[in-house]
Amino acid sequence: MSAVPRLQAVAPGIVNLADHEAHARTVLDDNAWSYFAGGAGDEITLAANRRGWDELRLWPRVLRQLAAGHTRCTLLGKTWPCPLLVAPMAFQRMAHPDGELATAYAAAALGSGLVLSTQSSTPLQPVAQAMQSMPSHGPLWFQLYMQHDREYTRELIASAEAHGYEALVLTVDAPTSGVRDRERRAGFRLPAGIAAVPLQDMSPPAPVELQNGQSALFDGLLHHAARWEDVAWLKSQTRLPIVLKGLLHPHDALQAARLGVDAIVVSNHGGRTLDTAVATSTALPAVAAALRSGGHALPILVDGGIRRGTDVLKAIALGASAVMIGRPVIWGLANAGAAGVAHVLRLLRDELEIAMALTGCATLADATEALFGDESP
Repeated sequence: MSAVPRLQAVAPGIVNLADHEAHARTVLDDNAWSYFAGGAGDEITLAANRRGWDELRLWPRVLRQLAAGHTRCTLLGKTWPCPLLVAPMAFQRMAHPDGELATAYAAAALGSGLVLSTQSSTPLQPVAQAMQSMPSHGPLWFQLYMQHDREYTRELIASAEAHGYEALVLTVDAPTSGVRDRERRAGFRLPAGIAAVPLQDMSPPAPVELQNGQSALFDGLLHHAARWEDVAWLKSQTRLPIVLKGLLHPHDALQAARLGVDAIVVSNHGGRTLDTAVATSTALPAVAAALRSGGHALPILVDGGIRRGTDVLKAIALGASAVMIGRPVIWGLANAGAAGVAHVLRLLRDELEIAMALTGCATLADATEALFGDESP
């Protein structure tokens, strides 16, 4: 991993995120492809995430004042250049030697945000320095899985604070991995030299001696799974805002609001955990409506299947303040390192601006459910 990402060119003919995906398939081996591209089970939710955005139809308005429009958004009390954040994704050096460092430089250059994974294959400090090297960077957040070792979890939090991360994103929808058939068929394994760097010094949990008839999952692993009371514990350990990632049910969103979290992410883990879970485009408006009815002005982010600027606009219209982009970033990274990631983010931002102009939205505040045709005369 170099200190500064190497310069590469995006291949000719790549003009959208689907092109990036197709080209990345020629670059990544079967092992890496199974990990990054695959979903859980029959990949029904994986497909539904994409299909859900496609099925939403826009009703554009015309002859509106659009000059001086912009894509700025507000998150956690700060104004950012655009509503795009890179989702937390593990082991990015498996896609490209520069890994998370390249992603950070690209996100910073494009004014996008970055959420660094607990399972990052690059340390926290250089990623933070890459983002902070450009004053126009977007949010810099650290994603957290609650660890079995609470003291080690505290150390992770302290490290994130010390290096300038601006929020903690607690992922709550993966107490166990999903059933990932693609990975099993490929015999997935981490390549030599790639590991979850933030966790590499943590001791494994003590082995559990199972009695006859006990479950390795229910009587072992799940004893360490996060629960609602852990949210209060986390709040007591940090001065940083807390974002809960992985909510789909409106009741869970209301519980999160009652506990005083600072934002939530409507997410089904990119279809990688529970197959046949609801698509995020379906869950988002239900969550937004529940929070409004409960009187909670809680920022909502969303991920899952977003591949076009029109998808971003639809998400904002359904109640999101911003979106997280996952797999397309990996495809850009695999194709051309930092330049590939920057190209992916630039395409999305350009497409978002075009979609806004063509629907009569000068700012993101103009994107409401009226875009779907239910505005009163």
